[in-house]
Parts: sequence; structure tokens; C-alpha cells
Amino acid sequence: MALDGARLRRIEKIYLLVHKPKGYLTTYHDPQGRRTVYDLLTDRDRYLFPVGRLDADTSGLIIMTNDAAFAEALTNPAHGVPKTYLVKSSKVATDEQLERLRAGVTLKDGPTRPARVARPSGTASRSVFEITITEGRNRQVRRMVAALGAKVQRLVRVAIGDLRIGELPIGAVRPLLAEEVRRLKAPLPGDRKR
Repeated sequence: MALDGARLRRIEKIYLLVHKPKGYLTTYHDPQGRRTVYDLLTDRDRYLFPVGRLDADTSGLIIMTNDAAFAEALTNPAHGVPKTYLVKSSKVATDEQLERLRAGVTLKDGPTRPARVARPSGTASRSVFEITITEGRNRQVRRMVAALGAKVQRLVRVAIGDLRIGELPIGAVRPLLAEEVRRLKAPLPGDRKR
């Protein structure tokens, strides 16, 4: 296939898992000169973009890609792709408070969808829990915790779908395996839109 006499080449799809450190922005360029996730990428000959965002105070899993359809499928709330966060709260989270998160809480921009909430095994602190949401509102987890009368002291996104950050060191980047990409592209149960 050609355009104006020049042969068109198919662009290789790239999928990277990035362990974003706290303090880094998920933007291409910051006018104030702050560090961005692009500073973590060694090969910058192609434009990649983040799948969703994490605020500067949140660390954890970010996917970088050049596949717009893939990014849309993962970030559009209509698809309900789960995102899991490890939360350290400023106050002990009671079982009743965690149940409120499970049922959904009302924020200024309306009620949230129900969340999956659990305390990780081996965690002695009752102020640490995992929360899985299927929306992507601005600073949603922080606002949900604030609705319980507490503040987030530490927030780490540990998973998107069944892709977990695992043992990837903070600031490290690795390509997604073909099987990981395939699983992320697979329709979720009950999702006929993807």
C-alpha cells in the first residue's frame, strides 16, 4: 500500500509496564520542569502515551502504548476494567467503613460504583487495604477515603485487570508479554462492547 508514491509501513504496537514513582507526572511535558513518566523511558524515538493517569502523589502501575484502541478499551468506564490500589489511610479503617466502600459512597460528582475492598494477607495494620474500582474519576480513591473521614497517606496502583505490578522496582520499565496484552484485550465477562 502506498500514499503519494511512498510505501506505507505498518507501525509496531508497543506496550510497556511502568512502575511510576511518587512525584512523577503522567504528562509529556511539564512547563514547571517537574519529572514525568517519559523521563523513565530510555527509547524515546516513538511517541507513546499513558493509559489513564496517576496523580503526582500516587505511584504504581502505568501502561504506556501507541495503541489508541487498546487504551480506550482499558480506560472507558463503560468497559468496567478493574483498577486495584493499595491504600494506607491516616486512620484505622473499620470493617463498617470498608463495607461502605464496597456499597459505593456518594461524592460531589455523584455516587461511585461498588468497589471490591480487602485487607491484604499478612498486613498487621488495619489502616492498609486494597480497593478495586471500575471507574476512573479524578482522584477517586482519595475522595472515597476522604468520604470516610480519613486521608490517604500512601496510594499505589498495583493492578489493571489481572495485570499486576509484581516485583517490578520503582522507576523500572518492562515490555508487556504478548500473553498479558492478549488478556487485557480479552472481553470481560458480560462486556459485549469490547
